[in-house]
Amino acid sequence: MREDLSLDELRAHIDTCDSELVSLLAKRRLLTEQVGKIKQQNGAPLHAPDREAELIAARRQQAQEKGVNPELVEDILRRMMREAYENQQSELACAAPQLSPIVIVGGEGAMGQLFAKQFKRSGYVVKVLDKAQQSNAADILRDAKLVLVSVPINTIEEVVASLPELDPECILADITSVKQKPLSCLLEKHKGPVVGLHPMFGPDISHWVKQTVVACEGRLPEQYQGLLEQLKIWGCYIAPMAAKKHDQAMQIIQVMRHLTTFVYGQFLARQCHTLEELRGCSSPIYQLELMMVGRLFAQSPDLYADIMLAQFEDVEGLLASYQDTFAQTLKNLKNQNKAELIKGFDMAKTYFSDSAHSFLAQSRGILNKANDAKVLG
Repeated sequence: MREDLSLDELRAHIDTCDSELVSLLAKRRLLTEQVGKIKQQNGAPLHAPDREAELIAARRQQAQEKGVNPELVEDILRRMMREAYENQQSELACAAPQLSPIVIVGGEGAMGQLFAKQFKRSGYVVKVLDKAQQSNAADILRDAKLVLVSVPINTIEEVVASLPELDPECILADITSVKQKPLSCLLEKHKGPVVGLHPMFGPDISHWVKQTVVACEGRLPEQYQGLLEQLKIWGCYIAPMAAKKHDQAMQIIQVMRHLTTFVYGQFLARQCHTLEELRGCSSPIYQLELMMVGRLFAQSPDLYADIMLAQFEDVEGLLASYQDTFAQTLKNLKNQNKAELIKGFDMAKTYFSDSAHSFLAQSRGILNKANDAKVLG
């Protein structure tokens, strides 16, 4: 290429490159769609971690050899992979045909609809039992092989208790975010196989690949392995965990997080600055924080109130510890006690250990994306 090209000529060449890139993306999409069909026919999982790691490593090496930023190449590859996973959702492999028919109790709710759609994509017969179908509950449940309860936390005990007797071979499962009490009422209701599931995602996911589902053993685990295998086929990561351990972890991961976000959102609403003013002068990291706070308030207030109320008594000790930590930090700031502030920083740094550097690198990419998405007025 000539070195004396004008700006317009250079831009024309860039446009050509971009056009070629779009054509390559279209070609890649067709190929990945064919891969998805073969996976569906062979019963293979959507996600192949080893293949993904090898592909990214090879393209990073190629990028270095050609003088291209490997981080840029990896970003593009991961975005293309996410698109490919979304495109492969229309038809999915069936890992356990013996689960049909499936009844989703609360199947008209957002999460119930999400699971119903995914099971149908894998070829399962899916029935819905919600308020509108209560009069036909016995008929709907008569031949069910899997009953999946997807109802609000504060209603699960009542809903499960009202179910008619299930076939002894039927699997009874729930997908609530608390596990000890729901699992206990499932075990009391049904003498057959029981499992407690907690999908660590909401109904707005674009695909299931790399999504985590916590599985808490109830009864006869060998009989519900087909259900777990189906989740793996969809690309989910299954995290086995005792119900008590799960609830303790959720007190920090969910309840405390929701409480602090809930309080911070109210705090912002009481300030003199509008959201537009704060966003206008925010750094990428604060822009991301606003996104995460705003995300909570874009969803159901009933859902989040139930999550916080369901375990409030259990987190009172955590809240007291959090308040003490906050109060001690304020005291150190008021007293200009730099040594104690550094001591607290070092304590937290030790907790994060080597992960701190990994989180720093990962968050850098997220912050760049948040900044790229920023709309300038």
